Amino acid sequence: MTALEEGQIQIHTENIFPIIKKAVYSDHEIFMRELVSNGVDAITKRRMASMSGECKEGLEEKIDISIDREKKTLTISDNGIGMTTEEIKKYINQVAFSSAEHFLEKYKQEDDQIIGHFGLGFYSCFMVANNVELITLSALEGQSAVKWSCDGSPKFSIDTASREEPGTDIILYLSEEDIEYLEPSRIKNLIRKYCDFMPIDIKLEGEVINKKESLWRKNPKDITDKEYIDFYNYLYPFQGDPLLWVHLKTDYPYNLQGILFFPKLTGRADWEKGDIKLFCNQVFVSDSIKEVVPKYLLPLRGVLDSPDIPLNVSRSALQSDRRVKSIGNFVSKKVADNLKNLKSENPKFYAEVWDSIAPFVKIGAMEDEKFAEQVSEIILFGTTAETKSDENSTDIDPIPFGEKYFTTIKGYLSRTADTSSKKVIYCTDEISQANTLNLWVSQGNEVIKADTVIDAQFIPWLESKNEDIKFQRVDSEIDDALKEEEGEGEDEITGKDGETKSERLRSLFKDALNNEKITVQVQALKDQKAPPALILLPEQMRRMNDIGALIEQRLPGLPEHHVLMLNRKHSLIEGVLKLQSGAVIVGTTGETSTDGLSKEIASHIYDMARLAVGGLEAEEITQFQIKASDLMSRLMERSH
Repeated sequence: MTALEEGQIQIHTENIFPIIKKAVYSDHEIFMRELVSNGVDAITKRRMASMSGECKEGLEEKIDISIDREKKTLTISDNGIGMTTEEIKKYINQVAFSSAEHFLEKYKQEDDQIIGHFGLGFYSCFMVANNVELITLSALEGQSAVKWSCDGSPKFSIDTASREEPGTDIILYLSEEDIEYLEPSRIKNLIRKYCDFMPIDIKLEGEVINKKESLWRKNPKDITDKEYIDFYNYLYPFQGDPLLWVHLKTDYPYNLQGILFFPKLTGRADWEKGDIKLFCNQVFVSDSIKEVVPKYLLPLRGVLDSPDIPLNVSRSALQSDRRVKSIGNFVSKKVADNLKNLKSENPKFYAEVWDSIAPFVKIGAMEDEKFAEQVSEIILFGTTAETKSDENSTDIDPIPFGEKYFTTIKGYLSRTADTSSKKVIYCTDEISQANTLNLWVSQGNEVIKADTVIDAQFIPWLESKNEDIKFQRVDSEIDDALKEEEGEGEDEITGKDGETKSERLRSLFKDALNNEKITVQVQALKDQKAPPALILLPEQMRRMNDIGALIEQRLPGLPEHHVLMLNRKHSLIEGVLKLQSGAVIVGTTGETSTDGLSKEIASHIYDMARLAVGGLEAEEITQFQIKASDLMSRLMERSH
């Protein structure tokens, strides 16, 4: 039978299809997204045309996918508006451009929405098919069915066909390397990935395989918490429930809808690519949206859907555009607004989730000045203070959560700052800094807890934004408020050369340690439970050490330059000073110089101070235990 018409697709190049495969659509599976999207578009157009009286309304809006293993064909059918012969020529044949290069350049820079350009998406089917047939019947009155055929070359044929109902069948004769698309499980996975939320039933051999409902397009007032949680678990199975969520919706100056979830971070957050899924008119586009969402929000999860995000011709990458930056600013502002409302309306729950949302907020504040302004009043720190006011109030600070309490810097300063200084005392590790932390707390001082990795950068950043506030770690120095006032006889002269107790102790420990990088200080501390010695790390020196460790990706460790502070009121310190005054000790093992023994004990006291702050290496701990046993044995001998 002779075809009614034959011709050549209007492209001024030998063969566009290799270019489409390699340069436009590099991922073969994309064909399913494009063909199903075209079918949904056709159904939508028929619905709109029927409302204006141009054609009859379809009985059941659906996309049918069928497999013929024997013929190795995959068919995607819709009951949409269909096409006339003239429309086939316009939308299929006239891929109008002067060359393949011009074609690519034109559509990469196209401002209008690419999705819906039937001819362009349609040609993705040649990535998986050697031959393609299109059988279509227009829903407009008086039209006949038409068949279009192409074998992957610029040549095509148009002929009469038979189709009872309006719509379009696209029949793909799959190539040998793409017969995987004859597997029902493969098709279901593709629909789930790309077309799950399209508002039309998508059927495979009669079974509906898409979820259909897109929760983000519903009014937030009509959605229950359970629906949000179920939707999250559907998108991210086996990840637990989300902490909270933000529903996005705006239609000016661009159209954007979506739901963003705060997950429970487990240390595996993706701060480079992200887990948020990007949709365009309910069609999945990408799960890498670092161009849209600020980097500090990338580990959030959920959905963003916008027809106004400019995509390249294959929808696989975002174009550089002012709208993209504007959308990113809108998203970050909505996140900040929701967090502010949460802290205001439900401070206890806000405190409960703070540890998980803190990385987003702190990194965001450091990277984005506008975001920093928006969240400045809702950044929390753990605190040693406890709530004294009405715990049922929404304006409570510190905020209780279990046995923990949280405060803002503003709240902290309102309780601690005087007119002359705005000093914030903080700790980063309650275990290694326990001695100095207890020293501050025992004297009625409130200490905040900056115990996350990001705080090493966040605290200096806070100081740079608030020049009148200074942060001081508990182990950086000892304030006068923690020391005994010097009284008569407290530091009397005891040495033959007119030395005071403090001077003798400094000399003893400096001789014993023989390390010019260690500064020895002597103080009388108020706290009766204060240890005999403390390691102090001057704030700026310790910060430099922390930054160096961060750059070198190692643990900070104990800096070489540090302070050994001796508590001269402690009985052990007094004892070692008295021991030094003796001449010799006579024991079962012979005579021992008391001066030598006092230096050994002084060295051991220093090691105890190092041990308390995690400053001993593994092999040093073994030597520390051996030395402790030896010293106790010799002291026991002396007692006899």
